[in-house]
This record gives sequence, structure tokens and C-alpha cells, in this order.
Amino acid sequence: MPGEVDYTHRGLMKLMLKMPALRGSLQVISRRNPEILNLCGAYEEASLMLERLVRENSPSNRARIEEYRNICREIEDEIISICYDDQSTVE
Repeated sequence: MPGEVDYTHRGLMKLMLKMPALRGSLQVISRRNPEILNLCGAYEEASLMLERLVRENSPSNRARIEEYRNICREIEDEIISICYDDQSTVE
């Protein structure tokens, strides 16, 4: 099982690929904001579970798939908000 640092790093990489417009901000903020790192780790865990549920392709997983999609979306929204708040304090 990957460690916390692995989840954090992999989550950060996934988010940077998914949100290329925020890639630079994510790199900078992740060096100084532990909240972002925690969210990256949570994103990795949630996205791994989502991928697993989708791969299983079971009708009984539909509600859980939607739940994990929402979790991932909420984490993405929170990270976007943090990045924009950070940019506005720099300007």
C-alpha cells in the first residue's frame, strides 16, 4: 500500500494533468500550503476508488460511483478556489 507521501504526490500529478491552467499555481502552492497537499492525497484516494468501481462495471456500484465522482469534483473545486484565492493575494 502506498504511503501518504505517495498518495499526495500522485494526487498532485493527477490534478496537474486534469487542470493544466492551474499547473504552475499548484506547483507553487503545494510547496507552502499543507492544506493543498492534504487535498491532493484525498483526491488520489477518492479517484483510485472511483476508477476501481468503474472498472468493476457492476450495476450495484452506480450510487457509489456517483458519490465518488462528487467527492472528486468537490476536491477539485476546493483546490481551484485555493489557487484563485492565492493568485488574488499575490496580485
